[in-house]
Amino acid sequence: MLSHPADGPTADAWSALGGAPEWVENVTYREVAGVLPARLPVRRMARAVVGVCSLAAAELLALRSGGPPRPVLVDEGAVATAFTSERHLRIDGRAGSSFAPLSGFWRTADGWVRTHANYPHHRARLTAALGIPGGGDAGAAGDADALSRRLARELAGHTAAEVEETVYAAGGLAVAVRDCGPGAQPLVETERTDDTPVRPLLPAELPAEGVRVLDLTRVIAGPVATRTLALLGADVLRVDSPRLPEDEWAHADTGFGKRSARLDLSGPDRTVLEELLASADVVVTGYRPGALDRFGLAPEALRERRPGLVVAQLRAWERSGPWAGRRGFDSLVQARCGIASIEAGADGRPGVLPAQALDHGTGYLLAAAVLRALTDARRHGGGRLLRLSLAGTASWLIHGVGQGDAGTGTGSGEEYDPARRLAVADSAYGRLVHARPPLGYRGAPQDWSRPPGRWGTDPAVWCGPVRDRR
Repeated sequence: MLSHPADGPTADAWSALGGAPEWVENVTYREVAGVLPARLPVRRMARAVVGVCSLAAAELLALRSGGPPRPVLVDEGAVATAFTSERHLRIDGRAGSSFAPLSGFWRTADGWVRTHANYPHHRARLTAALGIPGGGDAGAAGDADALSRRLARELAGHTAAEVEETVYAAGGLAVAVRDCGPGAQPLVETERTDDTPVRPLLPAELPAEGVRVLDLTRVIAGPVATRTLALLGADVLRVDSPRLPEDEWAHADTGFGKRSARLDLSGPDRTVLEELLASADVVVTGYRPGALDRFGLAPEALRERRPGLVVAQLRAWERSGPWAGRRGFDSLVQARCGIASIEAGADGRPGVLPAQALDHGTGYLLAAAVLRALTDARRHGGGRLLRLSLAGTASWLIHGVGQGDAGTGTGSGEEYDPARRLAVADSAYGRLVHARPPLGYRGAPQDWSRPPGRWGTDPAVWCGPVRDRR
């Protein structure tokens, strides 16, 4: 069943991106029963962000080709599969694990906290903050079980607020589960940073072909955005510190279409970064606010050195206040913003969304914002600063997406079958079964041009010389 075009959430998201209202009429959805079930309107949010990302791609392609805008038809089944891509990923038949044993909900003396300890340094900080020895070692399964029991006992003796502040002070991640969040947050913020003319984009088969994107992101939202830009033809180079290894499964899931290099920005590799910046069109950052500033990567510093650059800044929390500079992940934002309480079970245990929907949703919005910035810069000149947050997406999901006229999807004759939305690719990791991309403008790529390579093994250079891009 096809839903009526221009539903409320799609129009709202497109407006937040600064798009012309009449373009929304180009978007239609193929509804599929049973996708992303939740108390909150996750299905409508997910299809809307993929819809506007598809629309932004079609808009940029129309600008480059001079032709009419292409229609957009987004399949809800493809959206649901892409929003859970990490669960569908198989490497030589093996499935990964989304959360480590010490990541989850825990009872406290007065409520619940949500912890995040997927990375070894986060696990070590969490356990050290609570006086639990041995947390820095991965350990065997039995050790992990013993560590979990010790953590449960320790947390039960403190209030949720005490745990939150104690762990945060030690650099770890634990957030008290709340019934409501900090209030309405902006979905997308766009600032024109200068009036510098930007280089034109020549006609091409893909919207972002020839666009150079420096990817300084980690953990789902940012990598999903840059994975999407790579699908659309961008030359995406992800750069990581050699001291912060990436999880193999996370990179295999979000590394499609991209290349990956390691640079030590505290040493001579800083010169390499400057060479990359000199001809980059887009820089996407997803680290804790301020973490990259000492390397000259603050938006203000980039604005001075590279007028005309599109800088996209992704964060977990709101832009001001005591939480602005904190680390955060999707699961933690769900806990603090009231989602975990809204989705709680009959026994009162906090619940979760049917996907890491804040991460994936913000990722597609971020890609859409970059595409719209590239379009606007070609029309009006100047660089752009884009700001998005998981908290902003959560606020929209709770307070905004429910308002509108989107259909329920229950009238479709098709039951959801994720297997129909999967593909197979041989890679450096082995044979991958992975979710297909969900973008739905007419002629959109059905898969990425290359599978993920091993993390950090590519040279830190752009694909082709600058002269080839003019």
